[in-house]
Amino acid sequence: MQILYFGIVGLILLVSSCQAQKNNLGKLIDCEGESMPINRRTVLTKIAFGSCALETKNQPILDVAVEEKPDLFIYLGDNIYGDTENMKKLAKKYNKLCAKTEFQNLQQTCPILATWDDHDYGANDAGLEYPMKEESKELFLSFWGEPQNSSRRKHKGIYTSYLFGKGAQVVQIILLDTRTFRTPLLAADETDPEHRNSYRPNLSETATLLGEDQWKWLAKQFEKPAVIRIIGSSTQFGIEYNGYEAWANFPVEKQKMLRLIKDKKANGVCFISGDVHYAEVSKVVENAAYPVYDFTSSGITQTWSHVEENGNRVGEACSDNNFGLLEIDWKARNIIFKAIDVNKEIRITNTINISELRATE
Repeated sequence: MQILYFGIVGLILLVSSCQAQKNNLGKLIDCEGESMPINRRTVLTKIAFGSCALETKNQPILDVAVEEKPDLFIYLGDNIYGDTENMKKLAKKYNKLCAKTEFQNLQQTCPILATWDDHDYGANDAGLEYPMKEESKELFLSFWGEPQNSSRRKHKGIYTSYLFGKGAQVVQIILLDTRTFRTPLLAADETDPEHRNSYRPNLSETATLLGEDQWKWLAKQFEKPAVIRIIGSSTQFGIEYNGYEAWANFPVEKQKMLRLIKDKKANGVCFISGDVHYAEVSKVVENAAYPVYDFTSSGITQTWSHVEENGNRVGEACSDNNFGLLEIDWKARNIIFKAIDVNKEIRITNTINISELRATE
């Protein structure tokens, strides 16, 4: 009995020590600036968003975003390029972002919401196999000022949601976690002409992007009343398969999302995404209750010279640095997506009426 007692005590001390180390991780963040507080009663008319911001580069596109005076700015991932299992190194990269005048100006302009992608999660293209996910989460939540009593701190992963406005002007913002629970990617088979670039689709019914708990949570979010539902996904939802990271690599999960929207009669859904280092609009119609749009903005500092083929693309793509802007015209009941470059030029514009985002059944 004495051996058992000391064994239990030792286990308790070990758990307590690990928890203390985790709690101390937040102290590595030295971000003095604070974003403006979130006011849930705000009627949203301008939502800016972006992704892919290398912390060692200047970020003048943020100053252009500030000039638009958005109600919110949403970071969609690769907010820094961490790529490490060393939390001190990861924290230093967050601190470099925080020290930037452009970022500080954004903090003083509007509330900031955020989710992560692979590089700020901790490793390129990583999913559930990344071993430091809990420690990385602690740094992420500390940097973005997540309250200590937030439900986001009480479950695995960083998924969360917000409701803004009231009555006929309610906007729900859902930020997904496409990293913590995601099944490892399958490498492309170079002998198969249908499998291109880095990865091939995983057709397994057990492969997952969001994980069981996050799916259950999402179903409950779709039951909440809202006129517009903006789903932030770090990787693109609406594109065709191209061999790089996207929902297209998990076609079963993509169809599950479309089915859940239909089953829950979740009208008003549109996606915003990042990751690819260019901007575009994609539109999914097949198996959808209504056209599901995906507005991609990337990157704040990063660019990609080759824009991938995408049969779901609406209009042209923009491969220069850009940020995304969703403007909601409540009188006309329109959502206008704009991709704006560092010269303040509108490179992409697309308007949809809220009435389009309703199931016909």
